[in-house]
Amino acid sequence: ITTGRAGLPELDGAVVNVEITRYPKGGLAPTGRVVEILGRPGEIGVDVEIIIRKHHLPYVFDSEVLVQARATQQQVAETDLRGRRDFRDFPIVTIDGETARDFDDAVHVRPLPNSHFELQVNIADVAHYVGRESALDREARLRGTSVYFPNRAVPMLPEELSNGICSLNPQVDSLVMSAIMEMDATGKMVGADFASGVIRSAERMTYTNVNKVLEGDPEMNRRYAPLVEEFRRMKELALLLNRRRHDRGSIDFAPPEPIIDFDDSGPM
Repeated sequence: ITTGRAGLPELDGAVVNVEITRYPKGGLAPTGRVVEILGRPGEIGVDVEIIIRKHHLPYVFDSEVLVQARATQQQVAETDLRGRRDFRDFPIVTIDGETARDFDDAVHVRPLPNSHFELQVNIADVAHYVGRESALDREARLRGTSVYFPNRAVPMLPEELSNGICSLNPQVDSLVMSAIMEMDATGKMVGADFASGVIRSAERMTYTNVNKVLEGDPEMNRRYAPLVEEFRRMKELALLLNRRRHDRGSIDFAPPEPIIDFDDSGPM
């Protein structure tokens, strides 16, 4: 292996990314050149860097993609609201795990006069900001999905979109595609509508805190007082839906979920 910097001590024992310049043939050993120093064995993040390169995950956005991302507006404009239904007065919330960084769905349940439920599911309208065949679109199709590791992620879109305007952050306007479903008293869907909309998430909730509210935790009930009835309706509808699934023979698998916590020196 050649480095172009022969004999430099920082390469001794280092984990490196190598470009093969000659494959083994006729008894000759392969040769290559070091294109990147990933770190030292045992250092935080080196194992993730190895996996990324081993599986050829695209982890660097090219300049055209970054230029488009940085030029994307970071606030909803009045012109964006044309033709959209306005749900900003509804107590809509996102509910994710504690470590979630981008919020792409938000929900709301309200009672109807006929004793039915209206279930609204709002999904971030990413397509509004990612034009078809644009550099952002081509890059997203190439990546296919975000890839999550215990202490980092390789996102499908640059953070200006994935954590910015396309994330349903609380107390800001967000463009969404909405599915509005009417569920009867048994949890059966009796009607549905789809619309482009705008919401303003009331809170960034976690599963843990919602569960504490439902269990009657005094602190959580005070903190989220305007939403307590909302969460109770969600639970009531969820139980109806679970009962319907059970009656159809659904099996609920609930294996333990491992959680890996990191501090500055690595896994705790």
